[in-house]
Amino acid sequence: MANAANQVVKNGKASERSAVKTVAQNKKATHDYFIEETFEAGMVLTGTEIKSIRAGRSNLKDSYARVEYGEVFLHNFHISPYEAGNRFNHDPLRTRKLLLTKAEIRKLIGASRESGYALVPLRLYLRGGFCKVEIAIARGKKNYDKRETVAKRDAAREIERAFRDRQRS
Repeated sequence: MANAANQVVKNGKASERSAVKTVAQNKKATHDYFIEETFEAGMVLTGTEIKSIRAGRSNLKDSYARVEYGEVFLHNFHISPYEAGNRFNHDPLRTRKLLLTKAEIRKLIGASRESGYALVPLRLYLRGGFCKVEIAIARGKKNYDKRETVAKRDAAREIERAFRDRQRS
């Protein structure tokens, strides 16, 4: 008999296998960049790296993606060494290869060659037992753009507060 974790659908409900668990997010990316387009990519990892990621010991801050020799690599992505990994542990900041289709890589090559655009990882998550990273083609914000975004967010918050207070009265 197959257990419930290995079944894709049981009693009309999706199982845990299709569930998405976000491990790390790059919140600063949405503050510093306008997100143009996003892609989902797999990642080539070692055994101790995936164990450390599942334990929640990873950090996307200051990381970026780069296209090199027709392949996409993730730089400055920090995964803490696995505590029980002893001699099999990995370098925390090693460059990791991302797994994308050729068509997606061609899009990324075209976008990365344009001035003002960068390839930024947005979040790291586990889905179906695999580690995925969401990368984006992003255009850098200027300081006045950042101030404008903050002003819009504050205005929306103020409107919500006024509406909520009016509903109470």
